[in-house]
Amino acid sequence: MLKIEAVIQPAKLDTVKSALIEAGIEGITIIEARGHGRQKGHSEFYRGREYTIDLLPKIKLEIVVNDDMKDKVIAAILAAARTGHIGDGKIFISPVQDVIRIRNDERGEAAI
Repeated sequence: MLKIEAVIQPAKLDTVKSALIEAGIEGITIIEARGHGRQKGHSEFYRGREYTIDLLPKIKLEIVVNDDMKDKVIAAILAAARTGHIGDGKIFISPVQDVIRIRNDERGEAAI
């Protein structure tokens, strides 16, 4: 089992969510986050003064899948989230040792 975490632009959430549902993903955790990567934020002017906004709004998706779904999920996220500009986001993949469904104590892949 793998945990796939993706940090994407907020404007791409609906597109990515639809692509994941089409790929057969049933469970997604969506978290509103703030951060920056290489773009380091940007400057804006408000009432004649310049302000630096260094923590940009982002969306973090967390998905736990069976190993055989990895490539399908990654392809769906890449296709739906890519704009070709800096700040498109990142995908992180980590192994998951075990999963336990709280409702009925199911374990492993059956609990996903």
